[in-house]
Amino acid sequence: MDFAILKRLTEEELPFNKFLGVKVLEFSDGLCRLRLPYKPELIGDPRRPALHGGVISTLVDLCGGFAVWTRCRLEDRLATIDLGVDYLRPAPAADLYAEGTVRLLGNRVGNAHVVVWSEGAPDEHLAVGRGVYNIRRGK
Repeated sequence: MDFAILKRLTEEELPFNKFLGVKVLEFSDGLCRLRLPYKPELIGDPRRPALHGGVISTLVDLCGGFAVWTRCRLEDRLATIDLGVDYLRPAPAADLYAEGTVRLLGNRVGNAHVVVWSEGAPDEHLAVGRGVYNIRRGK
């Protein structure tokens, strides 16, 4: 896997990721670390203020999927089969970080575990999640 190409694809060539401003901190074999920059539009509850839970689940899905993709080939395609997120505490109005690790990889299915935290608090997890991804092998 060429991680430089995967990084460019992640940050610049996928419209949704580019819209969100997703940044790759690290790709390695079976590991993905991402940063999602804070934007006021991501607030779900302005009274706290806290980020919307959908923002967190999106980050879990992206990070888990890319962790699995690091163990595949660039021409392979992934689709989410199942996604579970446990929200542990409200996400403050700050950048979010996620780390996804591959737990199981088969020929057609991959499973990843993801943790999410906010800027300046890496030991205080906001959410944990797990994703299951279908792998369609490219030619």
